[in-house]
Parts: sequence; structure tokens; C-alpha cells
Amino acid sequence: MAQAIDVQSLRRSFGDLLAVQNVSFSAAPGEVFSLLGPNGAGKSTTISMLAGLLEPHAGQAFIMGHSIIQAPEAAKASLGVVPQDIALYPDLSARENLVFWGKMYGLRGPALKTRVDEVLEIIGLADRQKEAVGKYSGGMKRRVNIGAALLHKPAVIIMDEPTVGIDPQSRRHILDSVKQLNAQGMTVLYTTHYMEEAEELSHRIAIMDQGKIVAQGTYKELIQLVGEQARIDLHVNVDAETIIPAWKQVEGVSQVDKSDGQISALVSDSNIVLPRMFEAASHLNARITGVEIREPNLEAVFLHLTGRALRD
Repeated sequence: MAQAIDVQSLRRSFGDLLAVQNVSFSAAPGEVFSLLGPNGAGKSTTISMLAGLLEPHAGQAFIMGHSIIQAPEAAKASLGVVPQDIALYPDLSARENLVFWGKMYGLRGPALKTRVDEVLEIIGLADRQKEAVGKYSGGMKRRVNIGAALLHKPAVIIMDEPTVGIDPQSRRHILDSVKQLNAQGMTVLYTTHYMEEAEELSHRIAIMDQGKIVAQGTYKELIQLVGEQARIDLHVNVDAETIIPAWKQVEGVSQVDKSDGQISALVSDSNIVLPRMFEAASHLNARITGVEIREPNLEAVFLHLTGRALRD
């Protein structure tokens, strides 16, 4: 099957800064593919090249089979782009903004009106379509921004950090909209530094740092890089040396260590193993006074691969 997005060794420099270094990935039709990484990782530079806003210094990429270098107009026609910055006219209403952008895509007459109506429903602003965008909240503006990218029914949509700095309700609406669009068959390239968004939305994820993709795969494949074990941090009312030997014998516990007065255990399944640890403690007349469970997640994968936190 031909890929909806096919990126091959893209490179881009700004002076002495190599912002994107031989980045390669692909997304199948109907897939949500996320670029996950901290600010400055090179995500926005990568998608700016795919959108035709920046020229690659090396490499190649295809959108629905169209080269961004040899056939840029055809590539752009297959693509909708939701930039980080709000690209709207604040004095115009949501409908007026969508009509303007629809005309830029070549829509006219009844077809334009119908499509604007459809998009207003998708972004959940049909009831407030006549209000000036300048009076909208940041989240509502981002929803109109998304709507503008949907007007020409692109096969592929790129969303660059669409939930940064918005209220929880709007964030939830945007995430649900991504799922809805994908359910309708649209391919989505989504950039974020929120691991929970990448986990919730993505079929596959590429972890990006300092201009490079350091790992990519499904969520489960990435988690396997650090082992599918949860970490449980515990505090007890007895000396740690009293209880650690007993916990090492509990089924499902692979490691138990003491550090700074705290006991940490690596376990296969916290829901199953933690009750066993409570039971083992009770046999020693010990009481667990504090518990923090850290399930394996993408933040742990990023730390494992780069040696630093995903969000500093």
C-alpha cells in the first residue's frame, strides 16, 4: 500500500544549527502518526518542509504520492495544515473567516456554503459562528484554525501542537475532533510534547529530539524499550531491611531497592502485585504508609533514550 506520508532523510539547517537531521518516517492512509518531542526538537521545522513553507536542504518527501520538491502544488492540494500560530482575521466572524479561506481553496457558491456549515459542526462552533473571532477564547480560535484546514477535504492533515495554551474543554474537543476525522479516513500527522496526547491518539509515534528521530513505533513497541514494568515507591513504618527480603519473594516483583529512606520496586502489574505486597507486609506486622505508582510511559522512554525529561 502506498504511504499517505513518506519522509526520506530530510535535512534543514539555519546557519550553523542543523535543525533537522536525516529525518525519515511514513504514515499509512488512515493513520494517526505523532511526532513527540520537547520544544526545539525539530518538529515544526519538519512539518514546515512538508507543507512547502521551508525548502529542504537534503532529502525528499511525498504527500499522497506527490513529491514536495518536484510536484509541490499537487502535494499541497492533498494537505491541510493547522499551524501553531493563529492564522485568522480577528475582526471577521468564524463563518466569515471560513468563507474567506474556502474561497482561497477555490470553493464557490452552494458548495462553499455547505462545506462551511459542515466544518462549523465539526469544530463545534455552529451556534457562535457570527461572533468576531477576536472575542473568542484561545481554544475557540484554535478550533476555527483547524476548521480552515478542513475546508477542501484534504486526504492528510498536519496539526502542529494544536492544544498548547488552551483550556481543558477546548483541548478535549480538539482531541475528539482528531479521532472523528481519523474515523472518517483522514490521515493525521500530529506534533506534541504531551505524552498523554500521543498515547491517546496515535497508531504510531516517532520520538524526536535535537533534530533527530531517536525511536519510532507503536506505543507498545516504544514501552518495550524500557521494559513493561511499573515502578512502585513505598514508605513503611518499619526498617526497610525488615521488609525488603519478603517483598523480593513476592510473585511479580523483579527488583526492590532502598534509596533516601524510600523503597522502590519494579513489578509486572501494579494492580496484581501491590495487594500481594500489602499482604506480605502484614505478615511482618509492618504497615505501608505511602504509595506512588509510576506505570511505564513515554516520558520514561524519552528519559531512557536521551537522558533528560521530555518536558524540562
